[in-house]
Amino acid sequence: LNPNISAFQRRFVGEVRRCEEMEKTFTFLQQELRDAGRVLAPCRDKPEAPLAREALRIQEQSEQLAQELREVSRNRASLRGRLRDLRQYLHVLREGQHFTSLPAPLGSPPRSRALSERDPLLDPSLHQHLDRKINFVAGVVHPWRVSAFERLLWRACRGYLVASFVEMPEPMEDPATGESITWVIFLISYWGEQIGQKIRKISDCFHCRVYPYPESEASRVETMNGLQTQIQDLSVVLEETEEYLAQVLDKVVLALPTWRVQVQKMKAIYLVLNQCSFDVTEKCLIAEVWCPVRDLTQVQEALRQGSYKSGSSVECFVQRIPTSESPPTLIRTNKFTAGFQSIVDAYGVASYQEVNPAPYAIITFPFIFAIMFGDVGHGLLMFLFALWMVLYENSPSLKQASNEIWLTFFEGRYLILLMGAFSIYTGFIYNECFSKATVIFPSAWSVAAMANHSSWSSAYLATHPSLTLDPNVTGVFQGPYPFGIDPIWSLATNHLNFLNSFKMKMSVVLGIVHMGFGVLLGIFNHVHFNQWHRLVLELLPEMIFLLALFGYLVFLIFYKWIKFSVADSLVAPSILIHFIDMFLFTSSADNLPLYQGQVPVQMVLVVLALASVPVLLLGTPLYLWCRRRAPRTNHPTSVATGEQEPLLEGQEAGNSVNATKEDVESGRHSADTEHLDMAEILMHQAIHTIEYCLGCVSNTASYLRLWALSLAHAQLSEVLWTMVMRNGFVRLRYVGGVLLVPVFAAFAVLTVAILLVMEGLSAFLHALRLHWVEFQNKFYVGAGYKLCPFTFTPDAWD
Repeated sequence: LNPNISAFQRRFVGEVRRCEEMEKTFTFLQQELRDAGRVLAPCRDKPEAPLAREALRIQEQSEQLAQELREVSRNRASLRGRLRDLRQYLHVLREGQHFTSLPAPLGSPPRSRALSERDPLLDPSLHQHLDRKINFVAGVVHPWRVSAFERLLWRACRGYLVASFVEMPEPMEDPATGESITWVIFLISYWGEQIGQKIRKISDCFHCRVYPYPESEASRVETMNGLQTQIQDLSVVLEETEEYLAQVLDKVVLALPTWRVQVQKMKAIYLVLNQCSFDVTEKCLIAEVWCPVRDLTQVQEALRQGSYKSGSSVECFVQRIPTSESPPTLIRTNKFTAGFQSIVDAYGVASYQEVNPAPYAIITFPFIFAIMFGDVGHGLLMFLFALWMVLYENSPSLKQASNEIWLTFFEGRYLILLMGAFSIYTGFIYNECFSKATVIFPSAWSVAAMANHSSWSSAYLATHPSLTLDPNVTGVFQGPYPFGIDPIWSLATNHLNFLNSFKMKMSVVLGIVHMGFGVLLGIFNHVHFNQWHRLVLELLPEMIFLLALFGYLVFLIFYKWIKFSVADSLVAPSILIHFIDMFLFTSSADNLPLYQGQVPVQMVLVVLALASVPVLLLGTPLYLWCRRRAPRTNHPTSVATGEQEPLLEGQEAGNSVNATKEDVESGRHSADTEHLDMAEILMHQAIHTIEYCLGCVSNTASYLRLWALSLAHAQLSEVLWTMVMRNGFVRLRYVGGVLLVPVFAAFAVLTVAILLVMEGLSAFLHALRLHWVEFQNKFYVGAGYKLCPFTFTPDAWD
């Protein structure tokens, strides 16, 4: 309500900045915990947003903990660096002792001159004859720089030195990268001060750590003893520092989750308060909000509690006002209906008080999916997988997984459960379980009756490898199968021909019924919004056009099934030819009529369908044009009532306008106050008419995907069984018991990967398209927007 005020001039900008400063402190504490290998658990309870005094306490304590962590971390880093230097210095002196030890005393037996890296560089017998003083440079160098360091020393000093390199006995941390590496100790002996300066400069260039090397052995021993004492003392101090740091981190782990939630809630509240406006005295906040009528009492109670807890002398009050703005849409869901509602919302959010297709999609979506995925075995696997997710839906490992694909499956677990259950049902109708038929009831076909009462002879059987069962012979066909398709069809060579005809007609019938149901749902929209003219001028022509053409096609399918029996099936006419002749206003002599007077009936139906097109095209524009020319009458303003209503805390002039009940419910201005552009209305109605009329043809053909995908799924399943499992049973013979294990493993993997995942995803997408394009566009606009109430966002920290 204050769009002209910049973000830096709002009333509570100081409080928001304070929250941001605390969040920065929390980020530092979180980073310190991550560096220490600690995992911050989520906040189990739900703390309330803190008051101002409590927020100051949180800020003070968090900054104090952050300051302690900085000091302790800095001291620990300093101690670690000092301890690392002392240990390196000690190793340098120890390794140097092996190279520069004193000669053996007089009278001792001479040592053998074995070639070893541990022998002194100088021959003890020649040591007393040397008049020049020998100097040493000792230190450590990174192992990657040893070869270059040694090469440069030799070239710069022209060989007037003796360099020895040896690896350190234990690895140590590299202060630059933090990696644990094995440093290389070097000891360089030389003559002359100039060469020593070159050696020191080269060591600095290679970032070597150079340590002072005492000349006498007694000094070296004394230095090593002192280093060991210092290392022990520093180790004790470092352990105490680590313990104190662990105590500080324990305090952070206990307090930080609650502090984060409290500060996030406080910041969210202040951000909302910054959007409110003040009255003249700047002592009262004014906000305009949307609120469902059902929740209005809860909002009033929350405001009263807030006034009491804050100690305000004036209670908050609520005033309902009408508005001309389109209200948002709130559809209450639970964990079962949320998955189906998300499918509908992906197409478009329902307009205010528009018919919601989600309740009907709970049944139609899994059923249409199951038509394309009908298999008892595959449906059972899908059902069990979804049932496992449903039974363990409260498990934290399932709910808090980081895999996005897994979360998608988990959110739609109830949708997958119904899809699996419906697939089991349609699988029993198709009589398919992993592409194999099951004999639940005895077959209605009898080969014995055909052999006993037909003209089959031995010569006829010898010359005809494929035999045809004639249902006209008595006893061959004993009536329809009790449920689903007779299993004898799985052995027939014309199995595909029979299933093609059956599934194609089934797809057309179900598709036209589905579309007709979608058109009928538009009645509730027209009645609810008091648009009675659309019932006569739009819905009635649409139903006439759909039923006169494609509803008549469904009638022909059922009529042919009922009228023609096995005896006269050879003279049954073709429905497709009759349907084509219907549009051409002709009749074919070769294609006998289904009933008397078929041609006149078809001509009347086509005329009715064609006559409904101009009514659908011009009816609504002419009605609106006549209504606009009629004398206008003033209607009183009324307060809107419905699922969602505007809610106002206080009232500010210029922020709200009055509106009629029709405006609020329909989400737009009424026809009396809105200027009607007839050209725009005609264009919109023409597009709707063309889309509907052509869509009835294309959408009916689109439902044939039910037949195509059902057939493809059955054939893929049969190919997988024939090429994998059947070979394992037939060709392997005696060794099949052993090799059948990997064969079944391959069959199981291919079944899950291809038939369950890929085919299931394909059937899901096609079912989604049939609902969005063929079903929902008959009555659903989806031009609304969701109600986004003020809520505290969940914890989104890493």
